[in-house]
Amino acid sequence: MMPSRYAPSVPKHEPAQLRLAVDRASPVPLYFQLARQLEAAIEDGALTPGSLLGNEIELAASLGLSRPTVRQAIRSLVDKGLLVRRRGVGTQVVHTDVARPLELSSLYDDLAAAGLHPTTRVLHNTRGPAPAEVAAALGLPESCQVSVVHRLRLTRGEPMAYLCNYLPSDLLELPTAELESSGLYALMRRHGITLHSAQQSVGARSGSAEECGLLGEPAGAALLTMRRISYDDRGRPVEYGAHVYRASRYTFEFRLLVRG
Repeated sequence: MMPSRYAPSVPKHEPAQLRLAVDRASPVPLYFQLARQLEAAIEDGALTPGSLLGNEIELAASLGLSRPTVRQAIRSLVDKGLLVRRRGVGTQVVHTDVARPLELSSLYDDLAAAGLHPTTRVLHNTRGPAPAEVAAALGLPESCQVSVVHRLRLTRGEPMAYLCNYLPSDLLELPTAELESSGLYALMRRHGITLHSAQQSVGARSGSAEECGLLGEPAGAALLTMRRISYDDRGRPVEYGAHVYRASRYTFEFRLLVRG
């Protein structure tokens, strides 16, 4: 918070392609076994948002289950907000909206806490001269070398945010494998950096062709933006972030108080 390689699609997965199976000798109810396998397929991205399930008759026949058993499994996932029944369309995997409170936390941690199983694709991880805006934010001389990391954050295989971060080059090492397995702030904490406060601005604008391509949005779609300067417990600016989020999937939440 990049070359348009991601295009939105609505794949249709037939139940047989998911290799679903139930264990009739297990004490676990059959509907629950089926529901857990479908939920795992959604979480793993095998069933992407917009995917259609086969109808109850087809699913029951392929697994040798009764229609009421299949209906109960699907209903449990509808109740969880993972599936939706649409008249004339069928049962579909829903697009999950993310509502994020405004506090000093990482997107990765917030998504994980919400049970959305975030994944990260590191698109760019290098060192380079700091642009003027970044140098000013981090209190560094212009063109000073900084660490530059561009990442795509996904939930259930669907892109959610494009994250561009800049850090002082001597702050810590940023191994790509660690950036893909956890959030940036978690990595900073593991290196003894304690975040204390941040200055943040939230806005909106039309996305560039590159941004919309990466996020699976139509060209020129409105995107939410967030710029943040984070400070450690010694008052040092340790990170500058410029992030864009899918406005169709993402909101910021504010809590407003009346001054006494």
